[in-house]
Amino acid sequence: MFELLANTLVFTWMGLTPDSQAGAALHFFVMDSAKIFFLLIIIIYVMGLLRALLSPEKVRDYVRGKPVWLARSSAITLGAVTPFCSCSSVPLFIGFVEAGIPLGVTFSFLIASPMINEVAAVLLVSLLGWKIAALYVFAGLLVAYVGGALMERFKPERWVESYVWKIQMGEAQWSEEDTSLAGRHHFALNEVKNIVGRIWKWVFLGIGVGALFHGYVPEAWVVEHLGGKDNWLAVPAAVLLGIPLYSNATGVIPVAEAMLGKGVALGTTLALMMSIAALSLPEMLILRKVIRWPALALYASILAVAFMLVGWSFNILEAF
Repeated sequence: MFELLANTLVFTWMGLTPDSQAGAALHFFVMDSAKIFFLLIIIIYVMGLLRALLSPEKVRDYVRGKPVWLARSSAITLGAVTPFCSCSSVPLFIGFVEAGIPLGVTFSFLIASPMINEVAAVLLVSLLGWKIAALYVFAGLLVAYVGGALMERFKPERWVESYVWKIQMGEAQWSEEDTSLAGRHHFALNEVKNIVGRIWKWVFLGIGVGALFHGYVPEAWVVEHLGGKDNWLAVPAAVLLGIPLYSNATGVIPVAEAMLGKGVALGTTLALMMSIAALSLPEMLILRKVIRWPALALYASILAVAFMLVGWSFNILEAF
């Protein structure tokens, strides 16, 4: 359906050919835009029906009081299935601190939340296959667990801004008043409106970058500079490239699709995806509101090293 739409618009109506750079790029853009936004609306609505009773306070209360290993696993799981993005990190951080949850557990949640979500997982399966989706989710969960545990070793409490210890989490933005089917339907529609309204420009940006990469970057150049599985510098270069960019796990998928289509190694692609989703400059600036520079530098360093290790590991595995 989506390919037929792209063929009609680009090749029939506009008269471009599949062999031309403009035709290939525009076909990629139209087909991926239609497919991704269709899936976004359906998935967000369905998850909204199930998520109507889930609030930041309930996430916090669910994690509170559990053993550290179980609290960390619970926090990571909740981070992976909740819609909270980097803009929610400040109130969530404050709420977790106020509840007495260890900071290492909080950092595990903050790593998992922007990097993994069910929308991105379904899109990954649809566009890139279940194996790549499973690898990305597994790597993200592992990075969140180990990264939070390492942060805890350095006793990051000393680097939390003083005001965080003095205030409590504000009122939730999620309504708990109406739990009927009609109420959940209304909540799900609002979720579609709010989430799509918040990320649509980043999704279009990601699709646009992917389309330009797909149509205009020569495959030979990609293979020479990024595609080699034995090119060790490609992975740290991908991590560094992701820092100034800003998107979420959903918006970066079209870029990954185009990179893999050109022959970029799987590990290099995964490293870029993770860097954009969890290590971007805006994410760091938001976290700076609650933690001081030493903690922020440690957090960013742990993630950067973890993403490089993930990239190198998957490149090695892909070579066999």
